[in-house]
Amino acid sequence: MARRNEWKELVIPCIAMVAVECSNITGGILFKAASFKGMSYFVFTAYSYLLSTLVFLFIAALFKRKTRLPPLKFPLFSRIFLLGLLGFSGQLCLFKGIQLSSPTLASAIGNLTPALTFMLAVFFRIEKVAIRSSSCQAKIIGTFTSIFGALVITFYKGPKLFSLSSSVSLQRPLVFMSYESNWIIGGLLEVVAFLILSIGYIIQSQVMKIYPEEITVNLFSGLFGTIISLPICILAEPNLSSWELSSNVAVVSVLYTGLFGLCFGLGVHVWGIRLKGPVFVASFRPASIVIAVVMSAIFLGEAVFLGSVFGTLILSTGLYSVLWGKAREEKEEIIDDSNTINGRVPLLQSQQS
Repeated sequence: MARRNEWKELVIPCIAMVAVECSNITGGILFKAASFKGMSYFVFTAYSYLLSTLVFLFIAALFKRKTRLPPLKFPLFSRIFLLGLLGFSGQLCLFKGIQLSSPTLASAIGNLTPALTFMLAVFFRIEKVAIRSSSCQAKIIGTFTSIFGALVITFYKGPKLFSLSSSVSLQRPLVFMSYESNWIIGGLLEVVAFLILSIGYIIQSQVMKIYPEEITVNLFSGLFGTIISLPICILAEPNLSSWELSSNVAVVSVLYTGLFGLCFGLGVHVWGIRLKGPVFVASFRPASIVIAVVMSAIFLGEAVFLGSVFGTLILSTGLYSVLWGKAREEKEEIIDDSNTINGRVPLLQSQQS
């Protein structure tokens, strides 16, 4: 029974978070391919938000919750509106950064998310920092170890271990690893995007404590994001021809991101934040660079270097340390709660006697 609970409470969320990272990398690669065909990131963002909002509206109508929830008052509604605004702003910065640089660079910079989220969670007192606690030490060390591992993957190649044949790859029609003059600007935009993402994690954790309904929260935040994005994107792209999805890769990228990328990613992230907290969700960001390296090797025929393997081992160690610290922290909280309850029972008995 204990193993079944452990599988449900830790293993399944871990698998879901890794699946989200795979989805994000795939969406980034598809958008980069669509941008080579002339697709604007404003058009892409607007279409993706509109499509994902329609999906959440359908899901909300399909799965109506029977239990009563607290009413959506202005303080809660304003936070959900802020989530929509931050989500749109983050997506805009991220996709523009990918357009100027590459999905691989975005994955590397995304490794700042755990450290940023952990610091914000400590600042807003969502995460407790007890330096003498082994669980807290494991989370801190694991966070920075994961970042270091991702940096090794990004900046140290080493000797080539193997590469897939060109027949397996896509003959490199998308050269998204090119180093252009806009590389730094794209990287800075991606830093801003992941800082906004970290702030969004903190706000989501507060919202889910007040209103623990993932579908409704995602529906309204997506709706607000759509309401904000449509007029801004139309003003930025007034030419109607820019809104035509003329290429197949543009259609696929919008459909994938709208139907699967945003919906699946937002849904799993909000569920994970309610279940485990914002730091747990952010700790899986470093895994994206590993996924990017693997997908580049499989689909683009990229060579696998020693630095990628070495950095992956470091990153996996750091990620395991964070998860171990989180699991140990939860066990310590359960023990403390049981000790508190056991301490109250004799006190009540003595008062009754």
